[in-house]
Amino acid sequence: MARKFLYFIAFCIALVIGGRIAYELFQDELAQIALVPSADFAPITPLDANAYEDPALWFSRPGIGVSDPARWQPPLAEGAEPTAPAATKDPAFAVFFIHPTSFINRTSWNAPIEGGGDPEAERIARIYLRGMASPFNAASEIWAPRYRQATMGAFLTNSAEADQAIKAAYADVLEAYRYFLASVDPGTPIVLAGHSQGALHLKRLLAEEVRGSPVADRLVAAYVIGWPVSVQHDLPAMGFPACAVPDQAGCVISWSSFAEPADPASVLNIYATSTALDGEEPGKSPILCTNPLTGQFGGTAPAGANLGTLVPEDSMEKGELVPGLVPARCDKRGLLLIGPPPEMGSYVLPGNNYHVYDLPLFWANTKADVIRRTEAWKTAR
Repeated sequence: MARKFLYFIAFCIALVIGGRIAYELFQDELAQIALVPSADFAPITPLDANAYEDPALWFSRPGIGVSDPARWQPPLAEGAEPTAPAATKDPAFAVFFIHPTSFINRTSWNAPIEGGGDPEAERIARIYLRGMASPFNAASEIWAPRYRQATMGAFLTNSAEADQAIKAAYADVLEAYRYFLASVDPGTPIVLAGHSQGALHLKRLLAEEVRGSPVADRLVAAYVIGWPVSVQHDLPAMGFPACAVPDQAGCVISWSSFAEPADPASVLNIYATSTALDGEEPGKSPILCTNPLTGQFGGTAPAGANLGTLVPEDSMEKGELVPGLVPARCDKRGLLLIGPPPEMGSYVLPGNNYHVYDLPLFWANTKADVIRRTEAWKTAR
């Protein structure tokens, strides 16, 4: 699943960053030349069980203060009427967020984290967290680990080295998650979230570590964003149902955003022949689509229901909330369609794929959603 799905996503991002030269003629070959490491895979020593006690291994965690990227609060656009959700009455919930791929270097299969890591990958990861983890900032605690993420090129090849790189990245995420659990009060409800590569690791974490464990009863929701979740082949293995209504807790939320006209053929073809969590190929089985404007499984909502889209500057380091910018409609395939292409910046992928903006498109609604589900979880207790 990992290599096949991110094959398309990774190369499209590379095209946006590096240009479109000869794309139509040699896209597969150029992707591998540009991004797949030429070096042999160097086995990665597992982190010590207590490694994540080191505050330096976290982008976000309690105590970081104003430099914590997940705690950023974007301003409202000039002239816009406030529509932001009220803070939860009891903000005692903890978030574990797994950031997407920010390492595109082909010199190694996994990003380093020793000595401050790769400077560019670290910079990009912080930008991603400002836009993607900040919708969860009503929480009393947000934890976002640094981890030895697989490089972009690991998703462009079927090699054994790529498998090892992805597994090594997950091993770090697992250690970080276990430290997160050990650090959070055992009565505190938790939210798990991730985007792209982070969502891939979250799927496995839910299936192998959270499902059937004591912490399963504490799960407010799992936000598996920017990664296809098969309703038939993934959800049963993950052990949690799809979120059907906005005040449901203990469930899974997922969407992948496309403007119209959408051309998702490459994504759907890769999804169809990938290996799901149950070991089967999903084929044409529906992809889980939660409508972020309603918090419901499927359905349609107008732009007026959008409480605020985080529209970034082109650097993606700053931005502002614009209410009512985009609608949302889940189609029969399970893709989230957002109407005509909104102006969000330079990182829209071919086929009108708004992958990079999955969470910023629905920033304020996501914030309202997690508050509502947390309060529903607490009411049920």
